[in-house]
Amino acid sequence: MTSRTIPLETVSVDVPGPATPAYEAALRSACATVGLFLDEATGIWRLEGVKQVGANEPALVAGLALAAALTGVTAPLARRPVAAEGWLERSYAGFPEQRVGRRFVLRGTHLRGPAAAGRITLTLDAGAAFGSGEHGSTRGCLRALEGVARCRPRRVLDLGTGSGILAMAAARLLGRRVLAVDIDPWAVRVAARNARQNGLGPRIACRRADGWRSPVVRAGGPYDLVLANILARPLCRMAHDLAHHLAPGGHVILAGLLATQARAVLAAHRRSGLVLAARLAEGPWTTLVLRAGPPRV
Repeated sequence: MTSRTIPLETVSVDVPGPATPAYEAALRSACATVGLFLDEATGIWRLEGVKQVGANEPALVAGLALAAALTGVTAPLARRPVAAEGWLERSYAGFPEQRVGRRFVLRGTHLRGPAAAGRITLTLDAGAAFGSGEHGSTRGCLRALEGVARCRPRRVLDLGTGSGILAMAAARLLGRRVLAVDIDPWAVRVAARNARQNGLGPRIACRRADGWRSPVVRAGGPYDLVLANILARPLCRMAHDLAHHLAPGGHVILAGLLATQARAVLAAHRRSGLVLAARLAEGPWTTLVLRAGPPRV
């Protein structure tokens, strides 16, 4: 019996920094793995995704159209074939064990041997590039979570959970149940699978939800901690709703932001009554930690 080779292709776009998050989300909607590469001389980012030839084309087309509408940048999509042989091995080589902050270690399911002692180990498939801990916004969130943990938040929401890595980190570090939601049903399935794989299925409720519009999200508040690693424009639009559903003294960790976008996101949340508690940099990405003030009397 001969094995059937699965044809793969690399799809890529070149975009300026502010357009990077939207176009990354577009490629993630169709690709098994996504990488980001900066040309420091020009400030242009190349985003590359790997997918099966012909697979997920409607999602890719829709995602690119949305990215263009959100950013005002129309980026031509380039394609080139990828040899299937050895692709998985190359993915494994690109996802070694990663230590993040003081508490976390991230490992691919392909790794063997003991994990680092004294750290919280989270396991993910090598193909889950976004949300695997390689991305600066994910690493910034994990570092911010370590600081917020001192406040012992009880009610926790992971908004736009993606791979579920932040929900898993919060559940393990805080010992709490976490509501993990995403508008993408595929992401909800992946997050639930990852939670089970890490022995956290009972602690993490993965639900499909459209942010604060969804009853399941509103009903779970007020939250002591909200994690939102998404895009700058949605974060600005939801600032009022987020502040309304945050418990007095509660914290929110906002990410998915380039440094140039952080000021606008911070201003939107300050107008809603939140105050800046910390700002973390991870390469070109910025993570904001905001806090709700005491209740008004």
